[in-house]
Amino acid sequence: MKRTVGEMLVRSGIRLPLILWSLAVLYPIFWMFLGSFKTNAEIYANPWGIPESFSFQNFVSAWTDYSLDSSIFNSLIVTVVGAILCLVLAIPTAYALERVRFKGSHLLFTLYISAMMIPMVLGWIPLFFLLAQFNLLDNIFGLSIVYAISQLPFTIFVLTSFMGTIPKSLEESAAMDGMSPYGILWKIVAPLTTSGIMTVTIMNAIQFWNEYFMALIFLQSEGNYTLALAIDFISNEAQYTNAWGVLFASLVIAIVPVIILYSIFQRRIAQGMTEGALKG
Repeated sequence: MKRTVGEMLVRSGIRLPLILWSLAVLYPIFWMFLGSFKTNAEIYANPWGIPESFSFQNFVSAWTDYSLDSSIFNSLIVTVVGAILCLVLAIPTAYALERVRFKGSHLLFTLYISAMMIPMVLGWIPLFFLLAQFNLLDNIFGLSIVYAISQLPFTIFVLTSFMGTIPKSLEESAAMDGMSPYGILWKIVAPLTTSGIMTVTIMNAIQFWNEYFMALIFLQSEGNYTLALAIDFISNEAQYTNAWGVLFASLVIAIVPVIILYSIFQRRIAQGMTEGALKG
């Protein structure tokens, strides 16, 4: 009995801080969802209460009056192009570093991993002038390239862990049958690392969808704004027009896809990261 009570106390001591932390994180999100269905009068009169009538007018205003549809489209393009480009660059690089042994390969891999420790903010000014020279400033495809390169070290690090566990006998058999190195990579190695590829793709996509600072620096015209910049614009407008309901609705539109995506692939992400850590 004493052992049972002691175990309950230990478990309660572990779970209680986690429950309190979860409530502290979830309550503002819940309050934001409620605010998105309120009028400005309701927000000021009863900011913490339930809406009297759930109205979708804030969502309509955010979509039409603030051109949130074009910002969502820009974010979607940046996210998809950035994630695909990152994979196209990372998969061959990870395979070369893991399987093709050449002079300086270990040093090159160390440099890639070391790049994960360098704050991205240190490269913003050089990148600004570099994009300007290539006429890619204020261009969503230029921003996609920056996003892809920024996540390249992390993606390579994860993929090399998965590729290192693939038996070399499979590649040797394919080479004896006359398959080219590129065929071995894309037809044998890549399908066997699907778990790792999906994990980094989802994590990169969430990162690109939510990114704000690089978009603020490299995008200038409102027509190229991503969703994060559009919400920042609405936030500044709300201070003078009291469009708080529209701001809450915009935030809901921004976070719902991330919540759905993470909820669907949560187990796969955790499983992929765990497998990558164990295999590495």
